[in-house]
Amino acid sequence: MGAQDARDTAERLRAIVGELSDRFHERDDVVRTLVVTLLAGQHSLVLGPPGTAKSELARELTGRVEGASYWEILLSRFTAPTRMFGPIDVAALARGEYRQVYEGRATTAHVAFIDEIFKCSTAALNETLGFLNERIYHPENGGEPVRCPLIGAITASNELPTGEDSAAIYDRLLVRIEVGYLEDPSNFAALVRSAVSRPEAPARTTVELATLRHAVTEAVPAVEVPDAIVDAVCTLRAALRHREIVASDRRWRQAVGLLQASAYLDGRPAVARNDLSVLTHVLWNSPAERPAVEREVLHLVNPDAREALDLADTVEELERQLDAMAGQSREALSDWAIKNAHGRLATAGKRLEELRAEAAGAGRSTAAIDRVTGRQRAVRARVLTEALGVDASLVQAQV
Repeated sequence: MGAQDARDTAERLRAIVGELSDRFHERDDVVRTLVVTLLAGQHSLVLGPPGTAKSELARELTGRVEGASYWEILLSRFTAPTRMFGPIDVAALARGEYRQVYEGRATTAHVAFIDEIFKCSTAALNETLGFLNERIYHPENGGEPVRCPLIGAITASNELPTGEDSAAIYDRLLVRIEVGYLEDPSNFAALVRSAVSRPEAPARTTVELATLRHAVTEAVPAVEVPDAIVDAVCTLRAALRHREIVASDRRWRQAVGLLQASAYLDGRPAVARNDLSVLTHVLWNSPAERPAVEREVLHLVNPDAREALDLADTVEELERQLDAMAGQSREALSDWAIKNAHGRLATAGKRLEELRAEAAGAGRSTAAIDRVTGRQRAVRARVLTEALGVDASLVQAQV
């Protein structure tokens, strides 16, 4: 395949990102990151509470690869390895032959979705690690290892791992993405309307398996990584170590492929500083570390986003104050809102709009700014309804 084919594949993948971002509210960065991870031939974890469309998003994305063998499973502590990798061929067993049926199982999958990944049974742990790490499966009868055609797996969980077994799997998931419930009131209103409306069938761009494979194995690794990017990565590592956040050498090395995949998706021949944003989903071990990682990454990447995160601190503090006033009189709430919250939230919203316009005009990512804007709108909506008594049906027009 030539350079034009590679550009066409990237263009189709960008279209897929756009279509899924339109369909799944407040998931723009999630969708793009999942596509980048697949392009890098790596595995991702979508972490969040039930009912946040993790499974639906993963299925919709993985279903966009035409010609690919797709496999999904919901794991439990009792899931047997044969259910994942191939049941016993009963007919062959009756003839005295021990054989497994691999068709339609993980062993033949190009793209996989594994829900509740950390509930992997102890019996299936080694096989699952081998599947994710080396793309191999060791048959039950001890025969030759089976080579699996897996490009990448999207996994999901409602909770972090708690034991050593599941921690081993967690370590192998390069990209970790947190999702939550919708925060922007207008997006929530759109979600409610979608339950009763019948919209037209959305556009559904797909990409061929062969072209995706070529992108993963040839086009993405060919993306240049300039010395300035290497220097930036070294600077980031030192800054995180200063905060006592340490990632393994393996994780840093694998992250380079993500930077290349990000540049490829945007149609660029070389990695740019903007691509470093994807590392906010790679370098933390616990969610408590994620804000610090995000700040250090954005310190290198995007001055607009740095200021947005400072505004996020203001928004979060105002929400904590509102929570602390639970049970107080409407008069007290109204007085606090007028004197302390309403004006500061409005100012923050205006500044976020300016930052977004500046970032978009300069071709920089607006993902972090959009996320903070969502929080600002959500908190302002709470202040309007809970403290000032504004009718909830009117909030969308005022936020």
